[in-house]
Amino acid sequence: MPGLDRALAGVTRWFSTNILIDTVRITLPATTEPVLNTSTGNLEYPEGAVLYEGPGAVFNANAAAEISATPDVQQPWIQETKSRYQLYTPLDAPVAPKDAVVTVTAVHDPARSALLGRAWTCPDPGQAATVEIARRTPLDQIRIPGGAT
Repeated sequence: MPGLDRALAGVTRWFSTNILIDTVRITLPATTEPVLNTSTGNLEYPEGAVLYEGPGAVFNANAAAEISATPDVQQPWIQETKSRYQLYTPLDAPVAPKDAVVTVTAVHDPARSALLGRAWTCPDPGQAATVEIARRTPLDQIRIPGGAT
């Protein structure tokens, strides 16, 4: 659809310039064993391979998107909800695979620094469509023991 792509080029440029203004990182989860951090006493997984680092945006979904979910490794009871978010990246960014980890490494506004230090996992691969202005990937926030995120 070259004609439609040309028609959407301005929207794509505007979205990239005005919305994708923070820096995000997409990594594959580490496949090695965790390592003991002697200063904290916690086991920490080494960082996985970086698939993408560049412009992006993380949006939280509205309350209607909060759904009951089945238990996962960090949720021992069935009525826990998932934290639904969306990652937006430029069209030239790779499609994030299932189970990739997303972090925000820099924010455009210091008032948005609450995003730093949080991590999300991709419950499904990044979405792809024949008509797009940005790449969209569903996210679930990773809960850290101790409740920081």
